[in-house]
Amino acid sequence: MKKRFPKVRMRRLRTDKFTRNLVREQSLSCYDLIQPLFVMDGKDKKQKIKSMPSMTRMSIDKIIKEVKILKNLGIQAVALFPNITDKNKSNDGKESYNPNGLIQNCINEIKNKVDGIGVISDVALDPYTSHGQDGIRNKKGKILNDETIDVLAKQAISHASAGADIVAPSDMMDGRVKRIRQELEKEGFKDTKILSYAAKYSSNFYGPFRDAVGSNKNLGKSNKDTYQMDFANKKESFREIELDINEGADIIMIKPAMPYLDIISAINNEFNVPIFVYQVSGEYSMIKAACQKKWLNEKKIVLESLTAMKRAGANAIFTYYAKEAAKWLS
Repeated sequence: MKKRFPKVRMRRLRTDKFTRNLVREQSLSCYDLIQPLFVMDGKDKKQKIKSMPSMTRMSIDKIIKEVKILKNLGIQAVALFPNITDKNKSNDGKESYNPNGLIQNCINEIKNKVDGIGVISDVALDPYTSHGQDGIRNKKGKILNDETIDVLAKQAISHASAGADIVAPSDMMDGRVKRIRQELEKEGFKDTKILSYAAKYSSNFYGPFRDAVGSNKNLGKSNKDTYQMDFANKKESFREIELDINEGADIIMIKPAMPYLDIISAINNEFNVPIFVYQVSGEYSMIKAACQKKWLNEKKIVLESLTAMKRAGANAIFTYYAKEAAKWLS
């Protein structure tokens, strides 16, 4: 009996490595990676974060050395997150816009001492509030949207004044992008970009990050469900993102990343806007823990995960693996 062969053999393009490389649809590079850094008070200090193996809080002088290393590896930008002392925390988070505050000084030092690397600053109140929420609370514990926006706008201006290239409101208050854009224009910071955490879900993957910035103990058993998005919702993310684009966001963030690839893909298909995603602390710590147990190949699983985010539509990725991934990619 005459054999019938398939006319199209998909495996032909998988036969050898050079062909697979030539026809690859997505590629991951150092330019896609943004390294989050945790800043602490003091000098010559480095503090391990127990829930995030290999990650540390660093004083500004240590941050400068780290940024120089990251730049030499080809990483183009860093994102800064503060860990301040409890004595500087308050209900209204006023330390967030202190011109001589921890983050403001860190931004200024990086811009003065390291050329050619972008600085992204987090605009949110949770590291600064005595209760660990991203907004100001009234006596009944309700998060006050408009009062919070007043503080966020001051915080964003203080970061821009210090030299931040991108301010990144991650609070999820309604209308904050519009207010921040108005204030930036008013104060002459026309080129300062806004990266809006437009679709930030009330996720259970954030725990280690809250340890890192010192808000976990303040937050206690409370949650952020009244302002961060319900993780069961997809259509709602379209409204959030459209609103923030119309209010003046230059880039939008989807957070978390890996469990929300469907959101990333859907938004990429719907909007013509740069998309950043955040491989959050819980994702990082799970991979680290499994790899320390030798259950997974760390290099392979990380590069596969990051490539999946690119494939879904991400332009750039916040990842605690940025430094290690850059070494692997080189």
